[in-house]
Amino acid sequence: MQAKPISESRVMLTQMMGVQDANNLGNVHGGIIMKLCDEAGGIAAAKHARRPAVTVTVDSMTFLNPVHIGDLLTVEAEVTWAGRTSLETRVVVTTENVLSGVVTHTNTAYFVYVALDDNGRPAPVPPLICETEAERVRYAAAEARRARRLREAQREA
Repeated sequence: MQAKPISESRVMLTQMMGVQDANNLGNVHGGIIMKLCDEAGGIAAAKHARRPAVTVTVDSMTFLNPVHIGDLLTVEAEVTWAGRTSLETRVVVTTENVLSGVVTHTNTAYFVYVALDDNGRPAPVPPLICETEAERVRYAAAEARRARRLREAQREA
């Protein structure tokens, strides 16, 4: 299987946040943001694998800043690690006040997906090529997160 660079998996979703997305305080529901993160991460995983990918886990998602009605929400995702059948994606969320131009980072999260074959079983994914030092650092951090997740799963079993 031919290895692929991280750059081939990158996706960006952008959406204006409206009244239907918000709570009674005018802040966008965290669940709406999480859904968009999962969509972007899943698309990045599928682009890399060229197969459907389903969510396995999400590392913690901490909302650093609120998202308000009228903000332009941008979700950027890319594969940071690839194993035999699973992939980790990094998802970065920012908002832009379109009137002032102020861009605010709201959160970063890591999602893990498994690629599926035509029968719904785990399918092999291409190895990942890290082209920059930042990508190599993120790959190493992804391996550490994977090791932590595996340890935690063993303790829970």
